[in-house]
Amino acid sequence: MESENKNISKMMFGSTGHLSTRALFGAASLAFVSQDDADRTMELINEFGINHIDTARSYGEAEVRLGPWMAHARDSYFLASKTGERTREGAWRELNESLERLQTDHIDLWQFHCLVEEDEWETAMGSDGVLEAAIQAKEEGMISYIGVTGHGIQTAEMHLRSLERYPFDSVLLPYNYTMMQDPKYAGDMRQLLSLCDEKKIAVQTIKSIAQRLKTPQDTSFSTWYRPLDREEAIRMSVSWVLQNEQVFMNTVGDISLLPMMLKAAATHETYTDEELADLVRRENIDQLFTEENRNMQI
Repeated sequence: MESENKNISKMMFGSTGHLSTRALFGAASLAFVSQDDADRTMELINEFGINHIDTARSYGEAEVRLGPWMAHARDSYFLASKTGERTREGAWRELNESLERLQTDHIDLWQFHCLVEEDEWETAMGSDGVLEAAIQAKEEGMISYIGVTGHGIQTAEMHLRSLERYPFDSVLLPYNYTMMQDPKYAGDMRQLLSLCDEKKIAVQTIKSIAQRLKTPQDTSFSTWYRPLDREEAIRMSVSWVLQNEQVFMNTVGDISLLPMMLKAAATHETYTDEELADLVRRENIDQLFTEENRNMQI
């Protein structure tokens, strides 16, 4: 019997010089798990050769769970974290907390978490904002690169605005088949992809296997939305994202779905938009972010 393919392809992460696996480990999945579960999850991502981890100060105990691994194998991973603070003082505090929790003296990529609201953007980019903290941290060797992330229908548009303000090294935003059926979002996304290609900015994507918003009765998964959970649906959705050779894909925020998602990333196939449209009908997939819920708190 042939052995299972566990080789996830790699490509250069923007202009950083780091060759990252195209599937990035989304450590939000470690927010509420035990250290034993976290250790088993890290062993799994190592089996698939994942060399890039994305976490955040706000992801529960995720940074704490990663800490023991960073303490003994820091050089094995490109490590990214995030701050949700918008002021220089608050962000500086969170950066130092992240470094302590992660048991490291430097973070490769520090990102401004979900920067999509107008008032928060003005604070973050202004005097005594988080951008000033990031520039100082980079100068002092605490971080190497700076990125910006977002959720919501306005994210691609706001990232374009952020890139006018500062030459960020990476962006992160929702990208899946249903989101790209929204004409406004798709147009903004194509413009963003073009700019990032020109400027060699890494494009990280999230919500590749999102199915719909949760109902109050749906407690099956630790994600705030309902993810796809059938292997075929996950394989098709992951494959569709990775067909775009410009993007990286963050894995799902629930460790129970991680094995299927990593297998799909290692063996991704080619699917047409017609096949994805049929999947949307069969799985009752809804667009996760819309104009109506653009102010949704996540």
